[in-house]
Amino acid sequence: MTRPSPSPAASIDVAPRGRFSLLFHTARPEQWTKNLLVFAGLIFAGRLFDLDATARAVGAFATFCGLSSAVYLLNDVIDRKADQQHPLKRSRPIASGALPVGTALTAAGVLCATLLLAAFALSPQFSLAALAYLVLSVAYSAVLKHVVIVDVLTIAAGFVLRSIAGAVVLSVPFSSWLLVCTTLLALFLALSKRRHELTLLGDSATWHRRILQEYSPYLLDQMISVVTASTLIAYSVYATSADTAARLGTSRLGLTIPFVLYGIFRYLYLVHHKSGGGSPSAMLLTDTPLLACVALWTASVVLLLYSPLGRFSP
Repeated sequence: MTRPSPSPAASIDVAPRGRFSLLFHTARPEQWTKNLLVFAGLIFAGRLFDLDATARAVGAFATFCGLSSAVYLLNDVIDRKADQQHPLKRSRPIASGALPVGTALTAAGVLCATLLLAAFALSPQFSLAALAYLVLSVAYSAVLKHVVIVDVLTIAAGFVLRSIAGAVVLSVPFSSWLLVCTTLLALFLALSKRRHELTLLGDSATWHRRILQEYSPYLLDQMISVVTASTLIAYSVYATSADTAARLGTSRLGLTIPFVLYGIFRYLYLVHHKSGGGSPSAMLLTDTPLLACVALWTASVVLLLYSPLGRFSP
């Protein structure tokens, strides 16, 4: 395969204001929805209306948004050659040459240093979770995304660390079942993303991402089937268990299971019939039924945990 010649944008001197816009674009603010997981600790600990706890959770959310953006900057620097071959990613600022590599690396370094200090100010334990997330994400960008199966497990671990961070910043315990559900759901999303990449890129898939040569649509479909069933079973057991009822103060959480069922099935429909799955965040924000499902699940959880309706016995 012939590599394309360097983009003409590489020789353009971008004005500071335009460079900031390119940095912001590369930071992927549309992906910040993934960091909403840090609010799980706030909601399930029963402290949603505690102003101090809410402020700390918002600070944790902002910290993870900044750290994830720094990782995206670093990742785009590492992947710039491969991205130039991608039908969609070739227009990214770093891949196209519009954003200099040095500028991106400097911005990433400043973000990491500033936000880790802010994380320590929030809570030393939270800063450890944030640092672990950063180290894991950098290791993924540099090495782990090239190791079959470990690549998707690493993505899942990043989601788990978000959940843990949301709990430790408030000094509240987190449920092992909730971590299991988070891991399985993250695996479901990561495997769906791999499938989308494989089917979208076709014969050029392995040039863009070497790890894709280790996968096939059939293998990924088998993995997705296992993870889908496991996710639904794990959440159902968590939502209906006596331990969950005793800890959360409601035995009605099982009423939210239909939303989880619909959400996962809707996502599978989008992956298989609408060629979706490349960006879970984009799908969440652009697919109205999926967005409505997530909103209804969140509203029902809050209603059950914080209103008298959830206190009734079944």
